[in-house]
Amino acid sequence: MLSVARIAGIMAAKQAHHLIPMCHSLNLSKVSVDFEFIENGIQITTLTKLNAQTGVEMEALTAASVAALSIYDMCKAVDRFIKITNIQLLEKEGGKSGHWRLDDA
Repeated sequence: MLSVARIAGIMAAKQAHHLIPMCHSLNLSKVSVDFEFIENGIQITTLTKLNAQTGVEMEALTAASVAALSIYDMCKAVDRFIKITNIQLLEKEGGKSGHWRLDDA
C-alpha cells in the first residue's frame, strides 16, 4: 500500500504545474516520499530538490497531499472516518526568501 502511495506522491510532484495555476514546470532533481507509522496514523514526509534559483515547496506539498489521498482511497473501505490533517511546509531553502524552517518561526 505504501509503495503505491509513494509512487503517487512522486508522480504528483512532477505534475504540480498541471494542478496549480501559475506554478511553473520544473525539472526536479530529486523527489522522495517517506512514511512513518505514528500513534493513530501515518506521517508523510516529502523532499523535493531542484538545481535552480527557485523554491520547490509546491511540488513537495503536492506530493504529500496526493500520497495522503492515495492512502485514503485504499483505506476508506476499512474506516470511513479517515482524516487528512496538518499538511504544512517544514523547511524551504532557495528562492527569494532564502532558508526557512518551521522550528525557527
